Amino acid sequence: MTDLSERRIGELTVRIDRLLCVGFADCVAEAPETFELDEGGIAEFRADPGQVSRERLIRACAACPVDALSVLDSDGTPLVS
Repeated sequence: MTDLSERRIGELTVRIDRLLCVGFADCVAEAPETFELDEGGIAEFRADPGQVSRERLIRACAACPVDALSVLDSDGTPLVS
């Protein structure tokens, strides 16, 4: 797995910077159908990110205390960075 993981979910692009993540799991608490922690305690996308609303996905990414998650709108505008 690379240090930067990216996935398109609906019209949003979500990125996980695995070097910044320290495993607080706030993203998992907010959107467990989309995020999980790997065996090293670092956030990753679930194989099937499930159905999650735009608002919950943005809230889950914004909850990261070390800014390891970012979200871009369909036009590339950062919503969370």
